[in-house]
Amino acid sequence: MKLLAYSVREDERKFFEVYGKKYGIEVVMKKEAPSLANADHMEGCNCVSVITTPVNRDLICQWKKAGIRHISTRTVGFDHIDCEAAKEMGITVSNVSYSPYSVADYTVMLILMAVRKMGIIMKRYMVQDFGLKDVQGREIRNLTIGVVGTGKIGETVISHLKGFGCKIYAYDLYEKDHVKDMAEYVSLETLLQQSDIITLHAPSTRESYHMINRDSIAQMKDGVILVNTARGSLIDTEALIEGLESGKVGAAALDVLEDEQRIYYKDYKSTNIHHRQMAVLANTPGVIMTPHTAFFTDQAVSDMVEYSIRSCKNGLEGIEDPFQIKI
Repeated sequence: MKLLAYSVREDERKFFEVYGKKYGIEVVMKKEAPSLANADHMEGCNCVSVITTPVNRDLICQWKKAGIRHISTRTVGFDHIDCEAAKEMGITVSNVSYSPYSVADYTVMLILMAVRKMGIIMKRYMVQDFGLKDVQGREIRNLTIGVVGTGKIGETVISHLKGFGCKIYAYDLYEKDHVKDMAEYVSLETLLQQSDIITLHAPSTRESYHMINRDSIAQMKDGVILVNTARGSLIDTEALIEGLESGKVGAAALDVLEDEQRIYYKDYKSTNIHHRQMAVLANTPGVIMTPHTAFFTDQAVSDMVEYSIRSCKNGLEGIEDPFQIKI
């Protein structure tokens, strides 16, 4: 068995070597992202491992001709892959899971930073402004936090927050009995209306696209804090900007953003990014932005590489695969 891994970072290499040997799969690693230009350079591989680069019908068609039988994405989200096209061509597709603590820890950090206005404090510190004007924070124990999505990450966020003594609301289509011991499940409408802080942990689907929009923001408390470490598509960015400008949204902490794929994980310090919304948000007081790094821990990277390799092995051998996407 031979796997071609695209977009391999230096921090992933050692894990590809370790788990390739463990599962008996020869791994060919490339720094380049997949494209039509390199689609025929498969070198006898029968499965590929990718990250968030778009994998469209044309690319999948070329891979099919080259003998690819399985596509694995080293991410939880898989909306960047044309799964319908893969199914039509008889190619199986899988995603991965990873330690929920990586994103959950990061989420709580962003909540604390937003509540204590650390974005403003740190920017002022850099220019030696040490005043207290407009930087008074609040204590989490006095606030209500709404968690949208109680999968593994959302559930872990709730577990972390429980120790702060705050009131926690949760919303999910599929409620978990053990989560009810830590949070109160409510309707999405109630969560939007009564939460001081709203943190998003829902997957990217047609139904969740722009679930935070002008109408939903209008339902929220004045000065609400929005946190997103899930997917940029969950928030209508223009609506968020309008909410921040009007003061309806008091602060935002965003590790993800719409149209981030062409920007994040690249160096643009000497280049115009051409993303007006990012520029507006980055210069808005009360907004904290990070480049989709909530997942980025040693344990999470190890998990993603291992599960991607294991899933490819399962797919090629016809073994039932817990990571395979059902289309």
